[in-house]
Amino acid sequence: MNFEEHGRPIEILLVEDNPGDVRLTIEALKEGKVRNNLSVTKDGVEALAFLRREGSFASSTRPDLILLDLNLPRKDGREVLAEIKEDAVLRRIPVVVLTTSKAEEDILRTYDLHANCYITKPVDLEQFFSVVRSIDDFWLSVVRLPSKS
Repeated sequence: MNFEEHGRPIEILLVEDNPGDVRLTIEALKEGKVRNNLSVTKDGVEALAFLRREGSFASSTRPDLILLDLNLPRKDGREVLAEIKEDAVLRRIPVVVLTTSKAEEDILRTYDLHANCYITKPVDLEQFFSVVRSIDDFWLSVVRLPSKS
C-alpha cells in the first residue's frame, strides 16, 4: 500500500522505555519523507494492550509498522514479538526490532520469532538519526505494506 496515494499517514507504534530514544525517534521521523502518526508505549504489557485495543487503548489505531525495543520492563520485546507473530490478526504487521543489543543470540532469536528486521541502535546522535531515516526511506517509502482490511 502506498500511503501517499491514499492520502493518509502511516501509523507507527514505537515500543520503547527510554524517553531519550523516544524523543530522538520522534525528531528523526519528523524529518522523514512520509507523513506518519507515531504512538508510543513504554513496556511490553502496554504494547500488547495497544495492539489488542484493550482498556485505555480501546480506540487505538492499528499500526502499519511496529518499532520494537527488546529490553523492556514488565514484558520484554522478545515476548511481545512472539505474541504478535502468534496472533492471526497482528502477525502481518511488520516488526522492526530497534535495540542496543548486538548479541548474536538476540539476532537469531528475534528472526526465529519472525521479526522482519533487526537494527542495532547506534550510540552516536547523527548515526541514530540516519538509522531512523533509513527505516523511513525503506519501510515507509519502498516497501508495500499490507492493507488493514
